[in-house]
Amino acid sequence: MKPFERLGEAHTPQGTRINLYRHDGSYVLHADGIELMSSRRHLSEDKLAEVACAPLREVKGARVLIGGLGLGFTLREALRHLADDAEVVVAELMAEVIAWNANPEWDLSAAAMQDPRVRVVHDDVVNVLQANPGGFNAIMLDTDNGPDGMLMSENARLYAARGSATVVAALREGGMIVYWSVGDDPKFVGVLQRAGLKVETMRVRAHGTTGPMHTLYVATRRAVSLSGR
Repeated sequence: MKPFERLGEAHTPQGTRINLYRHDGSYVLHADGIELMSSRRHLSEDKLAEVACAPLREVKGARVLIGGLGLGFTLREALRHLADDAEVVVAELMAEVIAWNANPEWDLSAAAMQDPRVRVVHDDVVNVLQANPGGFNAIMLDTDNGPDGMLMSENARLYAARGSATVVAALREGGMIVYWSVGDDPKFVGVLQRAGLKVETMRVRAHGTTGPMHTLYVATRRAVSLSGR
């Protein structure tokens, strides 16, 4: 059995240990020993970008935000669906994660990060959202294992009521938010609905027709009722 090769280690502001491993040609991110994502299983991360970006293919000057660079799968898939004049902003809290992806010696995201449509921001995604009111046609959030499987306490506010309001405020008219989650969380659906969003839940496999099922929460603003006017 081939061993896991540790390529890098970092710590979040609250002390969570993040490790990047390479194993038999694949790459894996761990948070305190628990797998966050793997290059062998990324279909649900690809679907996250497809759902959010495919409708924007013909939108001039589309602008999208990805919360969490990870191993770059969502970024690469987003670029496949967006026009040449689009802008993809990627907010990543960990400078080390940015550096790992940018390393041309590893088969991660160096080429995608050099795409002229891409701007990688080393910052908490909440700060980027707050700095861009009405700024994005689509927002993709994959900052952790989701609201039901959270591993890093820094991300808790993103899934709370105030965080949801911040995300909604950063949407352009007709915009869409897609959250990735390791599992279902009906309470989180309620949080989004109370933020004025219509929510569709999608179940997607991690890898083709095998592997665990992950959840995408696809959220859009509810239409304002004019009854009673």
